[in-house]
Amino acid sequence: MPTRFTAIPTVPLAGIEPWQVQLLSAMKENIELLTGTRGEADFASAALTRAALTVSPPAEQVMTQVSAQGNGVSISNSAVPLLEDYTQLIIDVQRLANDVASLRATVEVLIVQLRGQ
Repeated sequence: MPTRFTAIPTVPLAGIEPWQVQLLSAMKENIELLTGTRGEADFASAALTRAALTVSPPAEQVMTQVSAQGNGVSISNSAVPLLEDYTQLIIDVQRLANDVASLRATVEVLIVQLRGQ
């Protein structure tokens, strides 16, 4: 649902003190800038409302813990990981990369919406 705002009437000049006219005029202008009704070309002062954000929450995180155990053997006085453990580490890293890519995509959409592009 789009955000709706009601127009603010012009500040009356008669019957109120000059400082009140100045205060009410400044408040009216600021509210119009925030609501995007002032006619500002780039909408740089317009407030962002919840209705303007349509980004979906990121998907459930796939990788919640490392499954590789760090198991290995010693060959010629060198520590070498077991093939199964090495393979599991590669799978863990790929899951983590996928999770990061998903979060990045969500953040990029949010940034575009926040900038109003």
